[in-house]
Amino acid sequence: MIYHYPVLQVIIPLLGAPLCLFIRVPRLVGFFAVLVSSLSFLISCGLRQQVHLYGTIVYELGGWAAPWGIEYRIDQLNSYLLLLVSGISTIVLIAAQTSIKKELPENRHIFFYTSYLLCLTGLLGILATGDAFNVFVFLEISALSSYTMIALGTDRRALTASYQYLVMGTIGATFIIIGVGLMYMMTGTLNMYDLAQRLPEVYKSKTVLCAFGFFIVGVCLKLALFPLHLWLPNAYAFAPSIATAFLAATSTKVAVYLLIRYIFSVFGIDFVTTSLPLHDIFLVLGLIGIFATSISAIYQRNIKRIFAYSSVAQIGYMILGLAIGTELGLTATLLHLFNHALMKGTLFLAIGAVVYRIGSSQLNHFAGLGKKMPLTMAAIVAGGLSLIGVPLTVGFVSKWYLIVALLDKGWWPVAVLVLISSLLAVIYVWRVIEWIYFSQPRIILDDVREAPMSQLIPIWLLVLANLYFGVDTRLTVGVSKLAAQSLFGVTP
Repeated sequence: MIYHYPVLQVIIPLLGAPLCLFIRVPRLVGFFAVLVSSLSFLISCGLRQQVHLYGTIVYELGGWAAPWGIEYRIDQLNSYLLLLVSGISTIVLIAAQTSIKKELPENRHIFFYTSYLLCLTGLLGILATGDAFNVFVFLEISALSSYTMIALGTDRRALTASYQYLVMGTIGATFIIIGVGLMYMMTGTLNMYDLAQRLPEVYKSKTVLCAFGFFIVGVCLKLALFPLHLWLPNAYAFAPSIATAFLAATSTKVAVYLLIRYIFSVFGIDFVTTSLPLHDIFLVLGLIGIFATSISAIYQRNIKRIFAYSSVAQIGYMILGLAIGTELGLTATLLHLFNHALMKGTLFLAIGAVVYRIGSSQLNHFAGLGKKMPLTMAAIVAGGLSLIGVPLTVGFVSKWYLIVALLDKGWWPVAVLVLISSLLAVIYVWRVIEWIYFSQPRIILDDVREAPMSQLIPIWLLVLANLYFGVDTRLTVGVSKLAAQSLFGVTP
């Protein structure tokens, strides 16, 4: 059974999704989805342990060796992210049992959980597969199910947000498949490991350069890198809160993984640094994205939009780590990828609990909730402090490693800019805290009470994770370093 873990990681949620349609009782569908996600998480734990003990796992589907067959390849990097995605999924689904009762009509629950498990399948498949075309297939599975989850929101603007995401996502997917097709034309293989062996022979070809360009632009659109981020704020703001929490914590992180995987494992860092000024482009776009979207977050009146723009800024930090082009910079990116998932999972789940109680995510409706929902508001404060990078939170660890990597590279002006950008985070987080604790209620709060335990437990699990991994960094930093060394070809 352990031998088949790589494929079971994807097969279990894939089979679970259509089974949701046959379970007609909404409450049972929710429990079934939690069970499926929990099994995926346990398999992720087993895969992470196997990789730690024995190294990279290669699984040939149907016993057909690559490149004739499809190969799943689990290494330090994707085993780390499989654990993250399946773990976040399970925690979010526990909170979903209560949350979607308020936000979605009962007849939509089955379709929501079906779409959710399909999205989980797509994300896990992108991480596990070693086949370039399979990446595209799983990318589309996750994207189409994401559009559906967003469109299920009861706010009419959810349909517009979903349509906008669909258009932008389709453009990104088209660019990616063009890149994959050009790579196949030049090498005759779709296996990522084989591509890495054969591409150096045709590096000087303009076709390979075009393939790289198409692929990078498509992935950057998927991960919402500035200025290709315009689909993200509305998608997060108008989707059901559970969908927002799941997508914000996982979807863009998987896209960042895809970018890293192709830069380091397929095209190779030597090709990237000599063929295109990619590091310079990432440096500029990352910095502009951090400042532009942080400033935009300050002026938002919907708390979901505040933290949606914040997500684009945090993606800028990840891209900045890539731009450094060193092992330490990549470690900072991988570390922030994990830590940001914890932050945004906390924040959007807590916002979902507020929506459950008051039916709104408008910032002025949060006035006075500090007394009515103290535990939920404390979770939002904890997540906000982590975004700022306050010591003893995961956000501090991420920014510390990023600044150390920048100083090690000699880019001290950029390090100063990163510190200044944190002050912008202070402003928009303080706006939220000010409304929660220091403003008079703008709506009647007489009947408002603390979120139910089914929501508080998942929220506070993530809050405690934010604090624990902000103090004990052995797992997160250790695995990030191992993954970065592996990608740079350094023997630990």
